[in-house]
Amino acid sequence: MSESVVHLVLSQCETHARRMLWAKGVLSAIFPLKANQLCELDDATVAVMDQFVSRFAKLQDLMGTKLLPLVLELTKEPGDLDAFLDKLNRLEKIGALPSVDEWLELREMRNAFAHDYPEDGEQQAAILNLAFVAADRMVEILHQIEMFSARYARHE
Repeated sequence: MSESVVHLVLSQCETHARRMLWAKGVLSAIFPLKANQLCELDDATVAVMDQFVSRFAKLQDLMGTKLLPLVLELTKEPGDLDAFLDKLNRLEKIGALPSVDEWLELREMRNAFAHDYPEDGEQQAAILNLAFVAADRMVEILHQIEMFSARYARHE
């Protein structure tokens, strides 16, 4: 595994993060959302909301499925870490990931987007409000992983 692969995945993550934060900025005037607002949104706002949700989910997924395993591989940490939770715990222990619990909460939010609740505006609004706040934290975690990777690559 080369550092160039890590760099490529980091670049993809940064693209998702940048576009998610752009959408978040556009939507900032309507947050926090109330359930009754969802059915009143115009098509352009819904499109931006879709961009936010999509990029949030893509960023969290890419970080979890590609970036974190690559960082673990980059560190050449010893041991057989087949379970994802074991990998997360190791990443937290070595300082690449600030908190396993926080990461699992972000994953739960991403998973909540996979379930559409068109008849439950309260639930939709609650999930969107949580993700709206969590988006900045996910980008902070991405930057922590980037700094960790860069420091580790310099020590190779």
